[in-house]
Amino acid sequence: MGVFGGRCLKLTDFPHLPMSLRIHNSLSRQLETFQSIEPGHVRMYVCGMTVYDLCHLGHARSMVAFDIVQRWLKASGYRVTYVRNITDIDDKIIRRALENGESIRSLTDRMIDALHQDADALGIDRPNHEPRATDHVSDMLTIIGTLEHKGLAYRTAEGDVNFAVRKLEGYGKLSGKSLDELRSGERVAVADSKHDPLDFVLWKAAKATEPDDAKWPSPYGTGRPGWHIECSAMACRLLGKTFDIHGGGADLLFPHHENEIAQSEGSHGQTLANVWMHNGFVRVDNEKMSKSLNNFFTIRQVLDAYDAETVRFFIIRAHYRSALNYSDVHLDDARQALKRLYTALSVCDQVPTVALDWSQGYAQRFQLAMDEDFGTPEAVAVLFELASEVNRTKSVALAAELKALGAVLGLLQQDPVVYLKAGKGLDEAAVQQRIAERAQAKADRDFAKADQIRQQLLAEGILLKDSAQGTLWERV
Repeated sequence: MGVFGGRCLKLTDFPHLPMSLRIHNSLSRQLETFQSIEPGHVRMYVCGMTVYDLCHLGHARSMVAFDIVQRWLKASGYRVTYVRNITDIDDKIIRRALENGESIRSLTDRMIDALHQDADALGIDRPNHEPRATDHVSDMLTIIGTLEHKGLAYRTAEGDVNFAVRKLEGYGKLSGKSLDELRSGERVAVADSKHDPLDFVLWKAAKATEPDDAKWPSPYGTGRPGWHIECSAMACRLLGKTFDIHGGGADLLFPHHENEIAQSEGSHGQTLANVWMHNGFVRVDNEKMSKSLNNFFTIRQVLDAYDAETVRFFIIRAHYRSALNYSDVHLDDARQALKRLYTALSVCDQVPTVALDWSQGYAQRFQLAMDEDFGTPEAVAVLFELASEVNRTKSVALAAELKALGAVLGLLQQDPVVYLKAGKGLDEAAVQQRIAERAQAKADRDFAKADQIRQQLLAEGILLKDSAQGTLWERV
């Protein structure tokens, strides 16, 4: 559905489109005409978050990118089964839970709730399935057992089970590198128990220092799954041994996705996914945004300064495979650009909900843009051309088409007058009073109340920006 309030258009409001979608397949490294395995039905798996902390803008980029993918597939007449997993057990989660003095389940439940709040704020549709890794340990053990039976996995003296990459023909096909090329990038010492430095863990033996809720019984002894095997098991369980699209961030291409292919295809003897899609990085000062570099911004930090639809629009304006350069300047520009689209909608007293005719003019060019590897920059350019024509002609029909096309991208569903005039009734004293209340709430560690005040001000058209000098604000 469309987002951000008001009467939202549903993708089922649109007639089915003639399908000529081309997608850049990371496996073939070229654009390919898309055909689903089952006519009229697309099965898509996207790697989700490891829930030990709040989601950052890099996570938002991936979630929005594949939200657009599933929206366009639906607008094109497909039924979509969309799976986005949750990794709720790994070293970082165990470490953070121990640091906090809480159970792993307590930590991951809190972070999943926060993930949902952030995704909902950005207008991201919930996937059809959101499996947690810890609910599929038995599926993982089944795959590991098959791999061991086929001679593709081996046990170590320490109790781990590793995948033997040199036993599988074609390892490296996703990254496009040979085993020797992949080994040339090694920078860390290799465990003596590995037969080859590229071998990766399928099952990790439990350590005495790890909590009980990080351990499961298995034929190999008490332990827990490796990261890569989790996605193979969840994807197979929910989508089958072969499905249409597998997606994720570009940082997952190697080794995570390469290893998924190895263990899944090694176990099942058939192709894992026909199309592999990877969204580009978010960059800050030409460096990839990441927690390891400590240059990341959580979604909530960004939403402290900018309204959610502006953030979504900022992400959509860039093609999903390109780098997304984060800065206040770019977000400010996105906000002003979004205002121009809403200004066009405000020209008409009321903008009706209409079905789109994809054979005509603007809608046709929008479709051509989206059919070329989900070309949102070109699709957004069509929105601005249409907005200019609405401003010139004051045509209600064109305004309705603008709103309907915006709905496909999850944009332009707010009342334009409310959106453009929000915040003009609050005077400076009232704003400062609310800022003081928010500061007190944060001092009291009542972060829910502080976030509520920020959201209330945002609904009034007041954007807050926290800085070393204090909390600054501006009207939008």
